Amino acid sequence: MLNVLVGAIILVVWLLILKVATTHFLFFMSSQVLLAVLMLGNMAKMTFKAIIFLFVMHPFDVGDHVEIDRVRMIVEEMNILATVLLRYDSPKIIYPNSVLSTKPISNYYHSTDMRDAIEFGMHISTPMEKIALMKEKITRTKVMRDIEHLPRIRWSVWITHTMNLQDMRERWAKTALLVKEMVKIFRELDIEYRMLPLNVNVRNMPQFSSSRVPSNWSLCA
Repeated sequence: MLNVLVGAIILVVWLLILKVATTHFLFFMSSQVLLAVLMLGNMAKMTFKAIIFLFVMHPFDVGDHVEIDRVRMIVEEMNILATVLLRYDSPKIIYPNSVLSTKPISNYYHSTDMRDAIEFGMHISTPMEKIALMKEKITRTKVMRDIEHLPRIRWSVWITHTMNLQDMRERWAKTALLVKEMVKIFRELDIEYRMLPLNVNVRNMPQFSSSRVPSNWSLCA
């Protein structure tokens, strides 16, 4: 680097001595060189960050399911400067690797057995005997979350998958089977959620003047 700087100074002095270039020309050239140095420096910095991200950090591979900014995506293509990600609703998103290096990334493929939660509600007047039977039949972790809108109790069933969530279709298929089994248990135990009765006060109701009646009514002779 020092040799290049010394060579540039010698070249400028030589041009001035031979009167090949004027000071205005040298000022113009120096400004262009400075601009090029800044641009190349920024590009070199981005390239260095991208290389460190790809080959040192290496948070994912092609085909991995990742979550970035709370959005689940699939890694479709990896390049030196950018990564192509496929979102769940199919649009392709191109992220610069220098930007990805500053974001937290969740990789489902490299994760161990992962947990999931299924929420459901039941009426607050459900007998404790039924709740105990429900807990016995659902052999997983049951957690009462809270009571919302008074007549409803929120529950969560915490499950641990024997896999990571790389294959989302398999995850939803297993969750659907569990939900079906839970619905079957609720029907067997007659556990349900129903709204509280509402009082409706009707005032100043207009006089009924129509002669039409519903089709399932029988007219009196």
